[in-house]
Amino acid sequence: MLTTDRLVLREPRLDDLDAMYALYRDPRAMNYWSTAPHADKSITKTLVDRFIASWQDSPTYFQITLDDIYIGNVGNHRDNEVGFILHPDHWRKGYVFEAMQAVTAYLFDTTDHSELIAEADPLNVASVGLLHRLGFTETHREKNTFCINGIWSDSVYFVLPRHDGKR
Repeated sequence: MLTTDRLVLREPRLDDLDAMYALYRDPRAMNYWSTAPHADKSITKTLVDRFIASWQDSPTYFQITLDDIYIGNVGNHRDNEVGFILHPDHWRKGYVFEAMQAVTAYLFDTTDHSELIAEADPLNVASVGLLHRLGFTETHREKNTFCINGIWSDSVYFVLPRHDGKR
């Protein structure tokens, strides 16, 4: 578990299912995501189960909670790639910036990653700006990286190198 001034970043739990479904079915939240909005709760249940199972081996992808209420996810979800998603009711309040600062410090303290990488849709100006603000630099762009419901999206890729000299 990680704590920030306003948030608790904790392990995934089965009782997060309803709140996660509310997030992952919301078309606003999923507009720049790599999958379509969840059509039913069974899709989200599979995701929760996967998060719980992966937490046992690698506690690096966190549930973002505000006042004990789930509002999103943040962390290291594959290899050295980090990502985040937040319920739209909580956008533009600095929560993801706060959470990502804690998570990047934690990952560099607890893993041997020489760098962290991230990917975003270049049209997602808020996420691209957030990554820049966190110190990530753009490495390259690719066209047509995701096709959701017949609509192609592009990707912009970022890197944040470890600055403490460890490898």
